[in-house]
Amino acid sequence: MSSPAGPAGGPSRVLVLNSGSSSVKYQLLDMAAGPGTDSRLAAGLVERIGEGEVADHDAALRIIAAELNGQGLGLDSPELAAVGHRVVHGGTRFTEPTLITDEVVAAIEKLVPLAPLHNPANITGIKVARELRPDLPQVAVFDTAFHSTIPEHAARYAIDTGTADRYEIRRYGFHGTSHAFVSRAAAELLGKESSQVNVIVLHLGNGASASAVAGGSCVETSMGLTPLEGLVMGTRSGDLDPAVVFHLARVGGMTVDEIDTLLNKRSGLLGLCGDNDMREIGRRMAEGDKAARLAFDIYIHRLRKYIGAYTAVLGRVDAIAFTAGVGENSAAVREAALQGLETLGIEVDAVRNAVRGRAARLISTDTSRVAVAVIPTDEELEIARATYALAQR
Repeated sequence: MSSPAGPAGGPSRVLVLNSGSSSVKYQLLDMAAGPGTDSRLAAGLVERIGEGEVADHDAALRIIAAELNGQGLGLDSPELAAVGHRVVHGGTRFTEPTLITDEVVAAIEKLVPLAPLHNPANITGIKVARELRPDLPQVAVFDTAFHSTIPEHAARYAIDTGTADRYEIRRYGFHGTSHAFVSRAAAELLGKESSQVNVIVLHLGNGASASAVAGGSCVETSMGLTPLEGLVMGTRSGDLDPAVVFHLARVGGMTVDEIDTLLNKRSGLLGLCGDNDMREIGRRMAEGDKAARLAFDIYIHRLRKYIGAYTAVLGRVDAIAFTAGVGENSAAVREAALQGLETLGIEVDAVRNAVRGRAARLISTDTSRVAVAVIPTDEELEIARATYALAQR
């Protein structure tokens, strides 16, 4: 997929920053790159911030600037058009890419209780980047924004509305930049406009989420108030009876923080079999490991439930798209998740499914009513496109 060309002679490069609590990922992209041309000029990662040589995010950003300068792609280059920042949680206020101002930073800070592990780091990256390049447009692209089109009957939890409103409890969804990119890419793969296509997107990495996208708009997604809800993940439990929390507190004597750690960091595939890497689980299954087999079966069962549910939500499904590390690379997961769903119009071609590659491709049979695709996600490109488009207004 091509990137939009910039104005003749104008700056066309976008620096994308993903600031985590102890790391900063970056990519520099040229948005004037022609069709079929790789727009990436540079990419990298600064890790272990605060643990040694890299004291803080200011130091990390300066390391990134030095790395880019060393490649002749300086952060102070006049060819740099804007900086795009990944921000995890936008709440109900931020439903589209937003030009960053002091007021916007303050509003993102107010959302920290909804994403205490992510938004503070995102904010730090924004503040440092604005200090380094105060002259550049800087844009916040929110993980939750793509899911803001979910109708109220799907976004609301069935709890007291006053309590829900007071504490902003509702379904927000995450991985939004990936779901946006992949759903649009699926339509392009079918030679259609996004408005013509209904897609189930399965973002399967260490974190995993599903979405139902109708005509380009998200109408349902598996993650909720936080990224804990939904599919079985690498270390997160996904869906479970909320009373499990009460039981662990009352009977197990566990604190809220201990339960939080259990469900987010010691559950999922890791909790079930001791491994959260699907490749290792596959190896163990081949050797007859029963714990690995059970973990895989639980993972697949949850995935199939969501595929069936989202088929009902959409009414008509034109495509199912697998993406992210597991979705793109595990033929076994794709096969097992869709096996026996021929009555839903889903047929996977075993030979096509076994092929590995970095290009978007169909793995369904020629007679399948529902197209099944493997589409490598590109969240940085999605952020860069949104950033560049807003900076050019």
